[in-house]
Amino acid sequence: MDEDKFVVLFPPPNVTASLHLGHALTSSVQDVFVRWNRMSGKTTLWIPGTDHAGIATHAVVERKIWKEEGRTRHDLGKDAFVSEIWNFKHKNRDFITEQLRRLGLSFDWSREYFTLSQNLSQSVTEAFCRLYEKGLIYQDRRLVNWSCAFRSSVSDIEVEKIKLDQPTKLRIPGEEKEVEFGVISSFAYPVVDSDEKLLISTTRLETMMADMAVAVNPGDSRYRHLVGRRVQHPIIQGRELPIIADSFVDREFASGVVKITPGHDYTDFEVGRRHNLDVVEMLEDDGRVSPQVALVGGMTRFEARRKLKEVLGVMGLFHGDKEHPTVLPICSRSGDVIEPRLKKQWFLDCRGMADKALEAVETNRLTFIPDYNRKVWREWLSDVQDWCLSRQLWWGHQIPVYCHKESGQTVCARTLGEAKHYFATKLGLDEKIIQLSQDEDVLDTWFSSALLPFSALGWPTQTPDLAAYFPQQLMETGQDILFFWVARMVMLSLELTGKLPFDKVLLHGMVRDSHGRKMSKSLGNVIDPLDVVDGVSLEELHARLESGNLDPREVEKVKEGQRKDFPNGIATCGADALRLTLCSYNVKNVDINFNVEHAESKRRFCNKVWQSFKFIFHHFGENYKPDYHFQLRGNESGTDMWILSRLSHTVQSCDQHFRSYDLHVVTSALLTFWHQDLCDVYLESVKPVFASQDVERQRTVWQILHLCADTFLRSMAPFMPFICEELYQRLPYSEGRKAESVCVATYPKPEMYPWSNENVDTSMSSVQEMISHVQKLRKDYKMMGSKSQG
Repeated sequence: MDEDKFVVLFPPPNVTASLHLGHALTSSVQDVFVRWNRMSGKTTLWIPGTDHAGIATHAVVERKIWKEEGRTRHDLGKDAFVSEIWNFKHKNRDFITEQLRRLGLSFDWSREYFTLSQNLSQSVTEAFCRLYEKGLIYQDRRLVNWSCAFRSSVSDIEVEKIKLDQPTKLRIPGEEKEVEFGVISSFAYPVVDSDEKLLISTTRLETMMADMAVAVNPGDSRYRHLVGRRVQHPIIQGRELPIIADSFVDREFASGVVKITPGHDYTDFEVGRRHNLDVVEMLEDDGRVSPQVALVGGMTRFEARRKLKEVLGVMGLFHGDKEHPTVLPICSRSGDVIEPRLKKQWFLDCRGMADKALEAVETNRLTFIPDYNRKVWREWLSDVQDWCLSRQLWWGHQIPVYCHKESGQTVCARTLGEAKHYFATKLGLDEKIIQLSQDEDVLDTWFSSALLPFSALGWPTQTPDLAAYFPQQLMETGQDILFFWVARMVMLSLELTGKLPFDKVLLHGMVRDSHGRKMSKSLGNVIDPLDVVDGVSLEELHARLESGNLDPREVEKVKEGQRKDFPNGIATCGADALRLTLCSYNVKNVDINFNVEHAESKRRFCNKVWQSFKFIFHHFGENYKPDYHFQLRGNESGTDMWILSRLSHTVQSCDQHFRSYDLHVVTSALLTFWHQDLCDVYLESVKPVFASQDVERQRTVWQILHLCADTFLRSMAPFMPFICEELYQRLPYSEGRKAESVCVATYPKPEMYPWSNENVDTSMSSVQEMISHVQKLRKDYKMMGSKSQG
C-alpha cells in the first residue's frame, strides 16, 4: 500500500432513511483518521455516497404510500412505485447530505456516488457478467429466507432472531388477529393397518400439509418395528407418508418422532435429499396456503394453523399446545415471520473466493483491528455458503440475463443490444424481430455495495482515480457487517481486480442506548445525530412519531419509551461535543452504550476550552506575536517545565494511540491535559505572574501558553473541527507560521516536543498530593471560612 496516501470509503447509508448514531460513529471515526492523516502530510481522499438499499427502501416507501393513500405497491404497479421511490430518494438524499455536512465531515463531495446511478449500474452489470462467464454465477432451486410481506427472498442480515421464553402474541403483517408464538403443538399420525399412532410435536403445525415422511432415530427401540411402514395423513385423503430412520432425530425431544417437510425447513430439506423424498410446497409468495391444498387452501398460514388445530381436535388427533422456548426468525424490515421457501434463484459460488480471502488474512496481507475478528473471519469463510443474489423486488439492479421468448433460451449480456446480437448469430435471425425479456429479479443490495472500493472510482474503466486511489488503506465499519459487506468486498475485489480492496479493517461495535438496549424505532430510543447537535424537546420527538411511518398501534408505546429516556428532551450539545463523545468510547468494544449525558459533559468541556482561550487571549494583549520557533528562555520555573513535560507526554500519547487506533485514549489524553493540567494547575499558577511587573517572566509564560494552545488546537482539531478552527484563526502567530486552516496545519509530532522530564513530573505529583491532603484537612476540620477568618 502507498505510504503517502490515505484513502477511505464511507459505508453508504440507506438513501431513504435519516442517519442514526451508528452512522455518526462511523463518520466521526473515519473523519478523525482522515484529518489526522491529512495533517500528517499524506494525500487523503474520503469518498462519500448513499446506497439504494433495495428492501429497506421498499419497506419505507410502501409504508408511506399505505399511510397516505391506503394503497400497496401492487395497487400502483411497478413503474409508478419505482417513480415514487425516486421522488422520495431525491428529497431524502438532500436531508442526509445536510446531516453529514452539519457533522463537519471532510468528504470529497466531487466524488459522491449513488449505488443506482448509471455509472455504478454499469459496474454492477460488468461484474455480474464476468462472474457468470467464469461459471461462478448460476441458477438453482433451493430453500431461501422468504419474506411473505415483501414477496421476496431476503438476506440473513434482514433476519432478526427473537428469543421467546414463554407464549407471546405478536402482530404479524397481513393477519387480523395476533398470532401466538412460544408454544409447541402436538398431534398424532395414525399408522397404516395398525392401531398405533405416532405423536408429533411442531411449532409450525400448518406445514403438516407439506409433510413427506415422519422420522425416528435408528437406535430408538420404541419405533424400530415401524421403520419402513407408513402413516396416514389425517387431512389429505390418500396421502401415506413413509416412516424413515435417520440419526439426526433426537430421541429425547418430545416423543422422539419428527415430521419431515422438505419444502419448508432447511434441516428437513437435507433429510429429504438423503432419503429421496419428494418436495411439496404449500405456500404462495404472499404467505397464503396454495388454493389446491385440502381444507385450508387460500387461508393465510396462521389462519390455517388455527383451522388445523380445530379439525384435528374434532378427529381426536390434536394433543394440545405447550409452552416451548422458541427462536423466531423475523424480517427486520417488515416484522413478518420468515418462511424457508424453495425458490429458483441466482447464486454466486463463494468457495474459491472465500479461500483467497482466508489466505489474505493468514498471510497478514489483510489485518483486523481488533485482532479477535480473525477468528470470526476464519469461522465464517471456512463454512461459507453460496450467496443468493436475487431479490423479487422492483427497486434495484435488474439481473442482466435475457430470455428469447420463442426458444426459451437465455443469455447473460451487458446490454439488450448485445443479447439480441447473440441470439441473432446463434439462431440466424434478424435482430429487429428478436423479442427478449429481461429477468425481472434484482440483485441483492450487498452485491453492488461489495464493488464500491473500485466501482466508486470508475471500474471497469481504467480511470485516473482508479489508478491513483485503489486499493484503499483502511475500511472502518461495524462488526455486525464483517461478513455481509467486508468479506464480500474482499472476495469480489480479489476475484475481479486481483487486489485486496484495503489492507486494514477497523471494526467498531454496535451503538446501544444508555441501558445497553439495541436502538430501535419500536423502543423509541433511536437518536438522530442532529438532535444531539441542535437539541430537541420531548414534544418535538412525539410530534415526529405522529407524522412518521410507524404503525399507529405502536406510537403510544414508543412515546412512553421516549418519556423515560428523554424526560426533558435532548439538550443542545453541538457537533464538536457529539463527535468528541463518540470518539471517547472504546469503539473496539462489541457494545457502545451512548448516553446523552456524556455529550452534555463534552459540551461543558467545549465551553471550558472557549473560556480558557478567552483568558489566554486577554493576557496576550492585542499586539502579542510569539517567536517564530519556540525555545526555552532560561528563566522557566519548575511549573513551566512541568507543563512542558505534560505537553510532551500528551503529544507522544496522541501519536502512539492514533497509530494503534485507540481514539478513546487520544481524547482522554487531550482532555486530561487541557482540563486538569493546564486549566486547573498551570493557569492558576501563573496568575501571580500576570499580576506582577516582571515582563521577562510574562514573556516566558506567554510563549509556553501559546505553545500549549497551538499544540492543543492542532491535536484536537480532528475531533472538534469547528471550535478548533475558530480559535486557531484567532490565535496570534508570527508571519509565515500560520497555516491557512487548522485542518491542513501539521499534526504535532513527538520529536518536536523534547521536554518530557520524569523528575519534574514526580516532584509536581508530590506537590499536588500535598495540596490535596491539605485541602481535605481544611474541609474535614471546617477550615474553609472567609478570607478574614483564614
